[in-house]
Amino acid sequence: MEEKYKQQPANCIKVVLFGPESTGKTTLSRHLARYYNSVWVREYAREYLQDKWNNERKTCEAKDLLPIAEGQMFLENESAKKTDSVLICDTDLLETKVYSEAYYSGTCDPQLEKYAVENTYDLYFLTYIDTPWEADDLRDKPEEREAMFKVFEEALIKYKRPYVLLKGDKNKRLEIAVKHIDKLMKIKSELH
Repeated sequence: MEEKYKQQPANCIKVVLFGPESTGKTTLSRHLARYYNSVWVREYAREYLQDKWNNERKTCEAKDLLPIAEGQMFLENESAKKTDSVLICDTDLLETKVYSEAYYSGTCDPQLEKYAVENTYDLYFLTYIDTPWEADDLRDKPEEREAMFKVFEEALIKYKRPYVLLKGDKNKRLEIAVKHIDKLMKIKSELH
């Protein structure tokens, strides 16, 4: 049963956009996928929680995290089959783990934690909080952006994830991300 949270083997470079809400992850994910003529893995939690909000007027609860993790990994594993270059992930299970601990008194379901730590990616792009806050039905902590940013960065450091900090406007972030993805693609091509 736990297999639903596990990454399947893939023949592509996997990068993750990682960071607090409203820091430009989805926008950059789309731009990178377009730039590389590849695919991006959307954030399953957004559609899941928006549906919940629309239907029940309820926000995320701890019991929602495993279905979100399952949906995210399904999307990632299916998308990875469609590219052999680079897969752009709008989020990953480590981000879900960070939110779980931040919102639910430091707790995280053991299955979610296990795969958040075991699933691997070639590079994380940590998105800084220098983008304007955009309110919506799901975003709820505009006053805690700095604190949340620190929590996200601490998770990358704690789990020894390779990451690059992205600051600046959309074009600057795209330029920096492309430079790092190109390096990974060059290394991959030299190995094959």
